[in-house]
Amino acid sequence: MARYGSWPSPVGLDLVAAGFVRLAETRWDGGAITWLEGRADDGGRQTLVRWTHEGGVRDVSPAGINVRTRVHEYGGAAYLAAGDLVVISDFATGRLLRVGPDRTATPLTPDGRWRYADLCLDAARERLVCVREDHTVEGREAVNTLVAVPLDGSAADDPGRVVGLASGSDFVAAPRLSPDARRLAWTRWNHPNMPWDGTECFVADVLADGSLGAATIVAGGAGTWVTQPAWSPGGALHVSAELDGWLNLYRVEAGRSADGATRLVPVAPMAAEIGGPEWNLGYADYGFAGDGTILAAGRSGGRDRLFRLEHAGGAPPREIPLPFTELDYLGVRGDRLVCLAAAPTAFRSVVLVNLLDGSFEVLRRASNAALDPADLATAEPVEFPTTGGRTAHGILYRPHNRAARAPRGELPPLVVTSHGGPTSGSYTGLAITTQILATRGIAVFDVDYGGSTGYGREYRERLEGSWGIVDVDDCVAGAQELAARGIVDPARLAIEGGSASGFTTLAALAFRDVFRAGVSYFGIGNLAAFAAETHKFESRYLERLVGPYPAARDVYEARSPIFHVDGIRCPVLVLQGLDDRVVPPSEAERIVAALRGNGIPHAFIPFEGEDHGFRKASSIVRSIQAELAFYGAVFGFVPADPLPPLPLVGALTDGSGPTA
Repeated sequence: MARYGSWPSPVGLDLVAAGFVRLAETRWDGGAITWLEGRADDGGRQTLVRWTHEGGVRDVSPAGINVRTRVHEYGGAAYLAAGDLVVISDFATGRLLRVGPDRTATPLTPDGRWRYADLCLDAARERLVCVREDHTVEGREAVNTLVAVPLDGSAADDPGRVVGLASGSDFVAAPRLSPDARRLAWTRWNHPNMPWDGTECFVADVLADGSLGAATIVAGGAGTWVTQPAWSPGGALHVSAELDGWLNLYRVEAGRSADGATRLVPVAPMAAEIGGPEWNLGYADYGFAGDGTILAAGRSGGRDRLFRLEHAGGAPPREIPLPFTELDYLGVRGDRLVCLAAAPTAFRSVVLVNLLDGSFEVLRRASNAALDPADLATAEPVEFPTTGGRTAHGILYRPHNRAARAPRGELPPLVVTSHGGPTSGSYTGLAITTQILATRGIAVFDVDYGGSTGYGREYRERLEGSWGIVDVDDCVAGAQELAARGIVDPARLAIEGGSASGFTTLAALAFRDVFRAGVSYFGIGNLAAFAAETHKFESRYLERLVGPYPAARDVYEARSPIFHVDGIRCPVLVLQGLDDRVVPPSEAERIVAALRGNGIPHAFIPFEGEDHGFRKASSIVRSIQAELAFYGAVFGFVPADPLPPLPLVGALTDGSGPTA
């Protein structure tokens, strides 16, 4: 018998990083499959790998190269593989490199302050079409354009050989060439929109000299979300568009309306989202099967499902049952589908699905840790009442450990968490950090607050003008609901989060008196400073979530935890990467200085060489060690694990536990 939080766990702390790989961007390359692996034990570097049935998995990109791009800061779509042609983005230099069969690399783009992403092969013209982000002019906002890069390497020393194709908007993405190479589709949007606020899909003819003809808007607008353009094998353009309450799939048909313009024909209307917020480039949530049908991942109720859609439309979607709740980066070839998939008791994995019978093969797991599903806490969807008579959603992980039990009458502490973004959704796959807590006797509640995606437009738009209110309301209401149901200890409630979730964490501590501890991973403390200091992609994001700045200065100050740190009366743990350009380290330093000035017990751990999200094994392990030690100190239990000392400043005065 041991107190909640003190249970010896079958999920070791080292599993959070040991042998762990961050999987992304699964794609077909002929009969082979490629993807990216971010390896924590290699400093978080992303490596391009290729799988074949005969040879298994092997590395393709050069050793020591980080295959990653910083376009939009969050990156994505950092490589292209087509047989012997392999092109990668080198994170250190921003240059595109062509990789040979012997894993040597030669530059395709010039040295300088340019970044490239979302690579599309134009084989007939021996070039790539891609997004370029230009940072060459100091003090000017970066310029995003579609460009053509020759494959012969002639642009490596001559910037003039990188030819602009489409410009004039603040952002461009998703260049997609038609199967006959005669038309190019892409999306674009302008400040103050984020892509999910309103995007336009353009199509233009590719002329004989490789330039683009007159571009035509075929879908979307300033207030309509359009994403993931893709051509069917027969040359029909498809897009995912939010024309009503859900992001659904449409076929673009030309000349079918009364005025001869294009129209969007729904493929299979459903109360589910086919696609998600474009925090990264290169997402693929649908693809075309050999029989002409479409395979799509649709999200609703906080989870993904795989659907088969009839290309001609008119037929209801048919679900293909799979034991997964997360499906990403779908690629279809004939009657097989490759994707990234995960479930509450299954690590994120590269999965190859046989579409004829629904069977599947796991090609690579994010971790090979041998965990028995019976030892893991299960995910329990919870709906709960929140402010204004509305309903919010969350995923509950109750404490679970077959080898431990708590004293009779004791209720477990609770850690409330939420996703970043804030326009995003909770992850329902196996998360080691969640299991580390739950198997040690700490309940975890992952809140999909109003503003989250995967529940339709109305739910997402709850956050407009209300960031720092709706998200905080829902996190508070969720914790109080679980306490009222007798599931958790109302005196031992904590909240934690990173980035936007870190802001929600700090705001909940500053403006509410419900939580007794908080953990901020690179959280936003000053909304005005964030708006002024952050990168181009998010530089106008807060206009919709908070209000226009500086006209709404009073609102920004009213919701910024840094100006209301006197309201924080409980201990806080702050963790921050020192290379973070999304949430600058100055934000964490301001919060810590204020906590110190007010005599609030706190610990601050900075991480050298870490960006927005920790990638090094040592950083990941240290952060979860610190978090567990912090909860033990505040809530009065002694973790069973040997932990490094926690640099807690200030004594805990409520008698709940030692200072670590």
